[in-house]
Amino acid sequence: VQLQASGGGLVQPGSSLRLSCAASGFTDDTYAIGWFRQAPGKEREGIACISSSVGATYYADSVKGRFTVSRDNNKNTYYLQINTLQPEDSAVYYCASRPRIGCTVLPLLYENWGEGTLVTVSS
Repeated sequence: VQLQASGGGLVQPGSSLRLSCAASGFTDDTYAIGWFRQAPGKEREGIACISSSVGATYYADSVKGRFTVSRDNNKNTYYLQINTLQPEDSAVYYCASRPRIGCTVLPLLYENWGEGTLVTVSS
């Protein structure tokens, strides 16, 4: 399994950004993709999850209403839409997979991790 997050960059407060996670190597569709972020000096934070087969989603309370996860099964790509970006959203964002269709944002329950993409929110 290989995962690669992309789409990060330097953005201004209040703007939006869509991160992508290219996924490959899965042998079936019984897995979930999680999104996480880690700011300097802080622990990795689970923020959202989407089940590959049924499309069920889950969000951490801290991001509900501003973050949206979605999928394009034809492209094996998952997305994290972030609206109204704030400086405290600055972090390296990662996608990861777990071999279960149930969603969780606990990092320890994820087995495969991709390289992160840096999001910096600053004016």
